[in-house]
Amino acid sequence: MIAPLAIGVMFGFVLQRAELTRYDRIANIFRLRDLTVLKFLGSALATAAFGIQLARTLGVGELPPIPLTYAGGNFTGGLIFGVGMALSGYCPGTVAAGAGEGRLDNLIPGALGLYTGALVYGLLYDRLMPAIAKAARASTLGEVLGVEPWLLVVLLAEIAVFGFYVLERGIRRGAAQAR
Repeated sequence: MIAPLAIGVMFGFVLQRAELTRYDRIANIFRLRDLTVLKFLGSALATAAFGIQLARTLGVGELPPIPLTYAGGNFTGGLIFGVGMALSGYCPGTVAAGAGEGRLDNLIPGALGLYTGALVYGLLYDRLMPAIAKAARASTLGEVLGVEPWLLVVLLAEIAVFGFYVLERGIRRGAAQAR
């Protein structure tokens, strides 16, 4: 219980120090004006993918098996999540970290959004989950594409770096043209 709490506190601290709890940081992702959050998330995904694959390769620790993938449910949930995040300018991590800072703009609408989403999901769970579970597949992206996991890890890192570079150049070019 102590380790997850400590990790959560450290994660919140990093979010706060990087100013990722600010509304303008989140909203400006969708306006393509500030890539700080996108860089943070992309870097975290690439680092986690590398660390997990390294642990699997070396046989370090006991990693849980890869859970079933619900592609339709993941797509639908991601779409709802993305629309909600774009409309509100918040995501669950930043809401929790901002509420921890004492920001009422995170605490009140953010908490209401989290509780509303949890309530709707809870009420619809018995109807939705059987339909979603029928389409569940035990597969990874590597299995679907028929490639080695390390190739995907390297590809993910390259896509992140190249994507950040292209987006950053586009933002700078747009800012220069706006002047």
